Amino acid sequence: MITRMAIGALGDTGSRIFLGILALAAILVPAGNLLMPQDSLFHVPTHVVALIGKYVCYAILAVAIDLAWGYCGILSLGHGAFFALGGYAMGMYLMRQIGTRGVYAHPVLPDFMVFLDWKELPWFWYGFDMFPFALLMMLLAPGLLAFVFGWLAFRSRVTGVYLSIITQAMTYALLLAFFRNDMGFGGNNGLTDFKDILGFSIQEDATRAALFVASVLLLALVYVVSRVLVTSTYGKVLVAIRDAESRTRFLGYRVENYKLSVFVISACMAGAAGALYVPQVGIINPSEFSPANSIEAVVWVAVGGRGTLTGAALGAVVVNYLKTVFTSGFLAPYWLFVLGGLFIAVTLALPKGIVGTMQDLAARRRAGRKGAADERALAQAAE
Repeated sequence: MITRMAIGALGDTGSRIFLGILALAAILVPAGNLLMPQDSLFHVPTHVVALIGKYVCYAILAVAIDLAWGYCGILSLGHGAFFALGGYAMGMYLMRQIGTRGVYAHPVLPDFMVFLDWKELPWFWYGFDMFPFALLMMLLAPGLLAFVFGWLAFRSRVTGVYLSIITQAMTYALLLAFFRNDMGFGGNNGLTDFKDILGFSIQEDATRAALFVASVLLLALVYVVSRVLVTSTYGKVLVAIRDAESRTRFLGYRVENYKLSVFVISACMAGAAGALYVPQVGIINPSEFSPANSIEAVVWVAVGGRGTLTGAALGAVVVNYLKTVFTSGFLAPYWLFVLGGLFIAVTLALPKGIVGTMQDLAARRRAGRKGAADERALAQAAE
């Protein structure tokens, strides 16, 4: 039954194209990095593999936001917190793998704890030397935060701009907390100097390529799960809540339960994206909790097309590519102006985003062709 649902949900042309592009990327990028000589035109440098992998992780975050905002109307300005929590869970696992290879060569304590004269490992670091436990926490930490926050907010019927503000307050509170050295997460320096993952050196090209493939596969999985959800009866209720919450509640649906469930699912997806992001960039620090990061992620979704999933992923890649271009060299001072201008231009000229506008144009073209065919059929019948 689940297979039939997945096949039905992915039967549209856009989904097939999107998944086809991901499959090609998962094959061609690692092949270009590992198999092509460095002087070849088709060689993909390792730093480019890591950069594209970072874009893919951002795309996963954007799809997660689109699931909650585009289909249920939950405008969260705090999804960066879920992303960062997943990243910290991965960072804690990677720090536990360093062992005696750290600067202070302590077999158990990470370097920053030795520097701060900690005598023993905090209780909340226990278990992170085992990857299965760390993997569980990468999903459980953001999911649990989303559940507690959502349970309180949705049952209090906090909606609209008020919900957006308190999600932003949540991520800002976490930013301040993680900056403290006594929290046990590395303070403002965060977690870094990772050595290996699952026994493989993070600096090796093959490991970088494997992390990239894992990111692409996770994006495909998140997209498939999201697509199955939004095309099911569950997804139709989410859209009804987005468009007419009071009427949906009047019809007997437990609106709070639907909003809470999609919020938790979205948070877990964001946490998984953060977990794969950390080993590819090599660091996680409190700046990932910055409210500006969450706002920027919402801009990705708006640019690509809210309520399209593929548009969210496209918006994340496009905006972050532009950010890479405009934050290097003499263009660096102008990035915020470019981002603001892009958001204003999309809002005014393409209110449905890039993919949403393309879908509208395609629908109008199909309707026009159908109308012309009907007119020809009527004319022939009249003759």
